[in-house]
Amino acid sequence: MTKKLLLPTSIVGSLPKPAWLAPPEKLWSPWKLEGDQLLEGKQDALRITLQEQELAGLDIVCDGEQTRQHFVTTFIEHLSGVDFENRKTVRIRDRYDASVPMVVGNVARQKAVFVEDAKFLRKQTNKPIKWALPGPLTMVDTLYDGHYKSREKLAWEFAKALNEEARELQDAGVDIIQFDEPAFNVFFDEVNDWGMAALDRAVEGLNCETAVHICYGYGIQANTDWKKTLGSEWRQYEEIFPKIQKSKIDVVSLECHNSNVPLDLMELVHGKKVMVGAIDVASNTIETPEEVADTLRKALEFVDIENLYPSTNCGMAPLSRAVARGKLSALSAGAEIIRKENAG
Repeated sequence: MTKKLLLPTSIVGSLPKPAWLAPPEKLWSPWKLEGDQLLEGKQDALRITLQEQELAGLDIVCDGEQTRQHFVTTFIEHLSGVDFENRKTVRIRDRYDASVPMVVGNVARQKAVFVEDAKFLRKQTNKPIKWALPGPLTMVDTLYDGHYKSREKLAWEFAKALNEEARELQDAGVDIIQFDEPAFNVFFDEVNDWGMAALDRAVEGLNCETAVHICYGYGIQANTDWKKTLGSEWRQYEEIFPKIQKSKIDVVSLECHNSNVPLDLMELVHGKKVMVGAIDVASNTIETPEEVADTLRKALEFVDIENLYPSTNCGMAPLSRAVARGKLSALSAGAEIIRKENAG
C-alpha cells in the first residue's frame, strides 16, 4: 500500500468546515443544518475536503473530520451510559475548562459510529484512506465520570468500544486507523500504568496499519499559552515513547515544526514509522516548501526514510480554508523536494 511510495504525505485529521455547514474557525462548532440536510451537507463537505487533499497532492487522504463536531465527543455521543444533557465543567488536559458530558452508567458501543462515513469516503477515492478515532485516555479526560469512579476502568471500557469500531472501519476499507491521544503528553504516569495498555486493547486483532497521534494541541489560546511554560526543550515524548516503542502501534505522530521537541527523541521509537509534523497549525503563516523540507531533513537524521510520513502537527479545523489549502500544498511540495534529493 503506502510502502511503495517514499514519504507518503497526509494530514493528522481535521480540516476547516465550509461556512454553510458550521461556523468557521472554531472548535465544537455547531451544525447549521439538521436531519437529512445535515447528512447530505456532511457528505458534500467530505467530498470537497477530499478533493482539496487530492489537488494538493496528498498521498494518504481522510475525511477531514467533516462528519464530526468534535474529535472526541462525537464518538462518545453514540455510546450508552453517557448523559449529554446534564453536563459538568471539568479541566481538560490540565489546561482549560470545558462543559462536558457525564458518564452515568455502563458505557458500551450500541452501533457503528463512523463506519457508513468511512464506506462513503472509500467509494470516492482509490488512494489509501486514514480514519481518526479518539484514544481511550483522551476520551476519559474529555468527560466527567460519575459512574466508574476510576479513569482506568473507564478507559478499558472505551478501549473495547473503540476496538469494535476499528474492526468495522478496517472491514469498510480503511487502510490506517489513527488514535488521537493528546492526553499522552500530559498524564505520563497514567500512560505508563494503564494508558498504553488500553490503547493496545483498542488495536487488538487489527491487520491494517495503526497510528497514535500525540501533539501539543490545536492552535487555541489555552494550548499556545501552555507551550510558553514548557521551556526551551519540550521533552514530554521522552516519558512515553519507551512504552509506545514496545506497543503494537505501527506509526507514531509527533509535533515537530515550530516546536521545541528535540528531534533525537524519535530514536526512542526506533523501528516504528513516524508521522513528522512539518506544518504548524497554530499559525496562519503558510510554510514554504523549503521550510517543510528542512523539518523533514532534520527528522531524517533520526528516522529511516522509508519510515518517515510527512504530516501536520495537529488538526487544522480552527484555521481558515485558504490557509489550510496553502499548508496542504506546502506539505506536498516539501516532501517532493526530499524525494528528489533521495532519488536513486
